[in-house]
Amino acid sequence: MLQGRILTPDGWINGSIAFGQRIASITEGPVGEGLTIVPGFVDLHVHGASGVDIMEGGDAGAVVARSHARHGTTALLGTTLTAKEDSIRHALQGLAGVIAQRPQHGARMLGVHLEGPFLNRRRLGAQPPDVVTGSRALVESYHAIAPIRVLTMAPEVTGHLELIPHLKNMGIRVQIGHSAGSYDDGVAAMRAGAAGFTHLFNGMSGMSHKEPGMVDVAMAHAEYAEIIPDLLHVHPGAMRAALRAIPRLYGVTDATSATGMPDGEYALGTQRVFKCMGCVRLATGSLAGSVLTMDQALRNFVSLGMDVAEASQRLSLFPADYLGESQRGRLAPGTWADIVVLDQSLHPVAVFVEGEAIPLS
Repeated sequence: MLQGRILTPDGWINGSIAFGQRIASITEGPVGEGLTIVPGFVDLHVHGASGVDIMEGGDAGAVVARSHARHGTTALLGTTLTAKEDSIRHALQGLAGVIAQRPQHGARMLGVHLEGPFLNRRRLGAQPPDVVTGSRALVESYHAIAPIRVLTMAPEVTGHLELIPHLKNMGIRVQIGHSAGSYDDGVAAMRAGAAGFTHLFNGMSGMSHKEPGMVDVAMAHAEYAEIIPDLLHVHPGAMRAALRAIPRLYGVTDATSATGMPDGEYALGTQRVFKCMGCVRLATGSLAGSVLTMDQALRNFVSLGMDVAEASQRLSLFPADYLGESQRGRLAPGTWADIVVLDQSLHPVAVFVEGEAIPLS
């Protein structure tokens, strides 16, 4: 049982929360000062942490799940990069075991975010150049290894628009990203069933009042989109505009193997990246993922003037709902006991994943 100020689907209450693997009850009552209890964070875009990259396969996913759990992430998607087909299959095979059985002291791996290889060469960002045209057979073969929950693609690439309805029927959320497409390309993709946008503003055609691109599509039409709230990938002013325009804009980390590590050289798939001054860059100087954690994302949202309840929703409820995970991202009787306890400075002092206490050090 925990006591504090508890964020429920109906708002804040002061009281106690009792739980095993799932939440048994939430009751109002007098509590001490200082502790805030929010749903565990749900991160739908994670490449690595603690010196380990998802593309390494093997037990990399377990290491990543444990590392991010210490920062309040209770569920996540292991995210791949553009690579040769055998490398993607190797990564998926490693993720399959972590998805099937949650590692001790780790976050729940809900599935895969396949970020590439179905991208536009003109908008690769930090992605390797091994792009291919997507096909139903190729996606189905990947999906058979490990469940793909989210797939990023450039819809303007020939053949991709026609693929979107098939992916939707497979239960995959198609996201527009690493795209040089026009406004019309984006609208057509959403009509075909695309559901979101990958790291909004980054790796896509930008806003223009005369030649609108994918950012304009998101701002005009999207219910959901992901954004990296590290205050480096997106200027706070642009983030505020997106927050007003996209009702369920949610935060992701896009965290790399450099997360939680000292400055130095690390891997992002086949790319070499460099952590310095709180960010990760290619040798060219371009941003290449982040070292963000979800607890820091919460504090960053609050620094923009957002209240804690809304910041929490954008890191838990909204991404859970986007995936259709109705038993996560909220604190209510019967839901999984994915819980983060925060001190007055919004740093985690306790984290529980499906009722298991996570060591924070």
